Amino acid sequence: MTQNLPSFDLKRNYQRVREEILEAVHRVLDSQHFILGPEVAAFEEEAARYLEVPHALGCASGTDALLLSLLALRVGPGDEVITTPYTFFASTSCITRLGATPVFVDVEPDSYNLRMDRVLEALTPRTKAVIPVHLFGQMCRLEEIAPTLKERGVALVEDCAQAFGTLRHLDGGILRAGAVGDLSCFSFFPTKNLGAYGDAGMVASRRDDLADRVRNLRVHGAATTYLHDEVGLNSRLDALQAAILRVRLRHVETWNEERRAVADRYRLLFGQKGLLDVVTPPAEQAGTRHIFHQYVVRARRRDELQAFLGERGITTRVYYPLSLHLQPCFRFLGYQEGAFPVSEVLSRETLALPMFPELEVAEQERVVEEIGRFYGRG
Repeated sequence: MTQNLPSFDLKRNYQRVREEILEAVHRVLDSQHFILGPEVAAFEEEAARYLEVPHALGCASGTDALLLSLLALRVGPGDEVITTPYTFFASTSCITRLGATPVFVDVEPDSYNLRMDRVLEALTPRTKAVIPVHLFGQMCRLEEIAPTLKERGVALVEDCAQAFGTLRHLDGGILRAGAVGDLSCFSFFPTKNLGAYGDAGMVASRRDDLADRVRNLRVHGAATTYLHDEVGLNSRLDALQAAILRVRLRHVETWNEERRAVADRYRLLFGQKGLLDVVTPPAEQAGTRHIFHQYVVRARRRDELQAFLGERGITTRVYYPLSLHLQPCFRFLGYQEGAFPVSEVLSRETLALPMFPELEVAEQERVVEEIGRFYGRG
């Protein structure tokens, strides 16, 4: 009987670091220090060093990282925040939650990331911030907008939820995702390239003033216990997750390179099978180190293909089946179908294939073989 192939296998990854994880967990249990404290401080220092930023602040989730960042910028009613309609819900819900207005800009058909030229065209006197999403592990070309945003006093908030470790090579230097914006937001949801064993997130910043605000906002707006300068959130990273993340941070570069090898193999197999006319692999833009949080292809007859693979025990996922500007809760924004054609096409055509560092060659060959069979290339 053919074994089911998951889209992501956390168990395989855990076995590689099991002893290190158990040692870290026991260290926290022995300390009985569970909220913030030395483990969180150590993780924040190590993450900041990796990202090459002065500040990294743990919080409860990637969604909270976004919300804390917008709160730190005092985003509110009357403000506009530019972002992408082709991403996870939280990138936009945090804007509306504060009473501000999301302004969508369409994406590129190859990278799935925001079109930087359209971002600049969408700027108005009401624009308070721009939230580019480094989608599926590929960094946006932030160098194309960062100088203009700085000149116009518009904050740059990087959504790095899927991009821990991605970067761009530029003019002999490196732009690392999370080190360009005024604030940068990370999710450590378990399936991320750097994942915790529960919900966890982080805000990184180059600015002392914004880091101080986030540091207070994550503990109910209190710089000193029981003295609240403003109303914040209860969004603290707990010590168990920090200890686990410290272990996994030591391995994330290896795992990212293994993901890149998996992606290279997929492309090679699609070419060998003669499928590149019906399946379009994700593009890695020049100068970018794609870390493939997901391996998302564009496929003809996507829904039929997904059903076909599912019947054969291969799990795939659709990110994202409905562009955000068409979500019922955002109807009040007034966008209609056709407003962002690339995003809408991607929502109908993209399919995430199994992708994780431990994916075996034979398993990838099975995936591509079944895709070929669906398209009559078996």
